[in-house]
Amino acid sequence: MRTEKSEALFQEAQAYIPGGVSSPVRAFKAVGGTPRYFVRGQGSRVWDADGNAYIDYVGSWGPLILGHAHPAVVERVTQVAQEGLTYGAPHPLEIELAKLVRAAYPMAELVRFVNSGTEATMSALRLARGYTGRPYIVKFRGNYHGHADGLLVEAGSGALTLGRPSSAGVPEEYARLTLVAEYNDPEGLAALFQRYGEEIAAVIFEPVVGNSGVLEPTPEFLEALRDLTQTHGALLIADEVMTGFRLAFGGATERYGLEPDLITLGKILGGGLPAAAYAGRREIMAQVAPLGPVYQAGTLSGNPLAMAAGVATLEILRTHPEYYQQLEALGAELERGLNEVLHATGTPGTVNRVGSMITVFFCEGPVRRYQDAVRTDVEVFKRFFHGLLKRGVYWPPSAFEAAFLSVAHTPEDLEKTLEAARAALA
Repeated sequence: MRTEKSEALFQEAQAYIPGGVSSPVRAFKAVGGTPRYFVRGQGSRVWDADGNAYIDYVGSWGPLILGHAHPAVVERVTQVAQEGLTYGAPHPLEIELAKLVRAAYPMAELVRFVNSGTEATMSALRLARGYTGRPYIVKFRGNYHGHADGLLVEAGSGALTLGRPSSAGVPEEYARLTLVAEYNDPEGLAALFQRYGEEIAAVIFEPVVGNSGVLEPTPEFLEALRDLTQTHGALLIADEVMTGFRLAFGGATERYGLEPDLITLGKILGGGLPAAAYAGRREIMAQVAPLGPVYQAGTLSGNPLAMAAGVATLEILRTHPEYYQQLEALGAELERGLNEVLHATGTPGTVNRVGSMITVFFCEGPVRRYQDAVRTDVEVFKRFFHGLLKRGVYWPPSAFEAAFLSVAHTPEDLEKTLEAARAALA
């Protein structure tokens, strides 16, 4: 596999861009080697600058549930682009996309569009504080909600420890307003509420974790989330940036019967272009400017191109419910095959999957919490990743990221992927 062009591009990029990349995971630091520069995508495949083709399980980190360059999405964006790129004014497509969000999430009575998942979660937390008049936010260890200061926080020892910054540039004074609990630990969450309950504005959580690898919530954990927030008057925020429209048309909220007060959406919402949203009950969302005192704005929020891609994507998903059955079947087959590969090669491992999200942990299971996930053998993962890469399979370049299937993937793609995995781990 020739990589000269990607190597040259990466070398040049480092002279102009920090680390040569616009998002850290793209630099391959966790796995070593040279990141590939992709120049084309079609269906389930991408091609790099050297002409190598790969079966893609990153899918732009989740948005491309229909695959690369879906004709209907490209056509809709092209039509809108020919009329104008952006106006900084309302556009009719904002209404169309908001209606589709409401169809998927009936609790989303009002929707505010932004440009990224980070903006959506940051704005939802500001809204929660403005609505409740309380200072504290609860998040869970290993749940990622974007790079806003108050969310770049990790736990100390124990669920009751105040948050400490996990990034330079985040003041400890601000980080202390974020309380960190353990995912899938209802008892720890109850203890935290017992101590801070009347000061907690909101609990934000990934219904299915994707940024520690795939972790699925237990029924007891979900029940505790809703009961404790309702009892103590805190808002429950479901961060569905990753799971929204992926695990069902109504995301994890539909799949698990959740009752959040606010949701955050992104990735699939924009159909491959930058778009995100936060949404919820009218009485809460009415606090957002210009209706209320909670300020939030964005020059390119609701821009026509992203709205067009989002509308085209969600219309397809809404009218093709069988796609979710197809994704479930593909996911189950990939899970089965990966488990067979682990067994056949004598490799300790656990495959976690929810719908079309999947992770291979190179450790004995079960893997239900962040502290379970970090037991994965990252050296084995590096061999797995590069073994797949050189055989034309692009897996997420991190041991702690979910891989994604699209409706463009085929049984033949899975067969080739499993052959590559078997060779990589042999």
